[in-house]
Formats: sequence, structure tokens, C-alpha cells
Amino acid sequence: MGDFMNVLVVDDEKLIRDVIKEYLLLEKMNVTEAENGLEAIEKVKQDNFDIIIMDIMMPKMDGYTACREIKTIKDIPFIMLSARGEEYDKLIGFDLGIDDYVTKPFSPKELVARIKAVTKRKDTTEDVYEIKGIKLDNIAHDVYVDGKKIYLTPKEYDLLKYFIDNKNIALSRENLLSNIWGYDFYGDDRTIDTHVKTLRKHLGKYKNMIVTVRGMGYKFEYEEEKEN
Repeated sequence: MGDFMNVLVVDDEKLIRDVIKEYLLLEKMNVTEAENGLEAIEKVKQDNFDIIIMDIMMPKMDGYTACREIKTIKDIPFIMLSARGEEYDKLIGFDLGIDDYVTKPFSPKELVARIKAVTKRKDTTEDVYEIKGIKLDNIAHDVYVDGKKIYLTPKEYDLLKYFIDNKNIALSRENLLSNIWGYDFYGDDRTIDTHVKTLRKHLGKYKNMIVTVRGMGYKFEYEEEKEN
């Protein structure tokens, strides 16, 4: 019974709630809906949720205000939805502890992947990640490639860990800048590209696992080996 994830979807547009709900139900997730921030707060008081998907711009109460209120009641992971080109302050979101942003229009499949990545990051108690020949020791902050220790800068380490946490998800340069350098970092795409280039060099024969997504950013591709 505890296997089902409870998701609260908050958006004033019914069409968007319906699309998200349809995909989440396919993933065997339980979905509760709210059409504004005030309603979302009431739902959180009544029920427990594993994650909240919340639109920023809504009548009655915006997503940031609702998030701030909810965080005083329960510590629940948040993914915020924002319309493309909409002005919103990521610094506020960063201070509130928002886990991810998804820009509308979005791919429902990508949203599902991000939900899984965020909830996995919250649940993970892993101290050691092993993926193919790459081993990442999260306590010692050491990385090994085929048993040989490699030396990464703190940012390269954070970047590799973020890639592994979000494997098979296309990550925009903006997403990487925000999550690795912080929402208050005003760098440019070259910052990401330079770090990815050196990280690939360190990974040697596994460098091709970091794939360039044209016009967007990067993806850490990993196909789990099937057991016979």
C-alpha cells in the first residue's frame, strides 16, 4: 500500500491538471488536485503528499506564497511550473527550498521523470553510487573510474552527482546553472560547457555517457543492464 506515491497537482487551468493527472495515473501515482494556493494549503492539512507540482501564477494565492505556507506545515518536495517567458524570481524559490522548475509547455514524460528524480533524491540514503565503471563516494567526496581515483573540483563533483541523480533526463543549461551554481549565480552557458568538457575528460572511456542535447543542454545516458 505504501508503494503508491501521493502527488498534489496545483494549477488554475483544468486542462493542465488533467494532462498531468492522466500521465501520473499511468505511473500508478495517486493524484489530488487543487486550483489555487489556498486550496492547496487545505489539502496539505488534510492529507500527506510525497511531492507537490505547483503553478506559480494563480488567482487567490500564488505558488510561492502557498509554498512558503506549506513549508511551515510539512516539508514536502516541490516542482514549480512556470509559463515560458514569465517573470519569476528564482532567488525566492531557492530560499524556499524548491526542488525543480518545469517550464510550460512541458513534456508530461519529462515531468514524470523529474518527479521520480526529486523524490529519489529526497529518499536516497545512498553513500556510494556505482554506475558502470564510475563509483562516487558521497561521504568522502571521492570518485573512481574503473577502480582508479580521479580528482575533480567541487563543482565537477556536484555536476557529476547531479547528472547521476537525474540520469536519462535532458537537463537545460539554465537548470544546471541553477542547481549546481545556485539561483543567484549569473554565469553563462560557457560555464557549464567548460565544466562538462573537463568532466568528460576525467571520465575517460565513459565520457560519452554525458550526451549533448542540441539547443538545450546535456543528458547523462545510462541503460540498466537487463538480468537474464
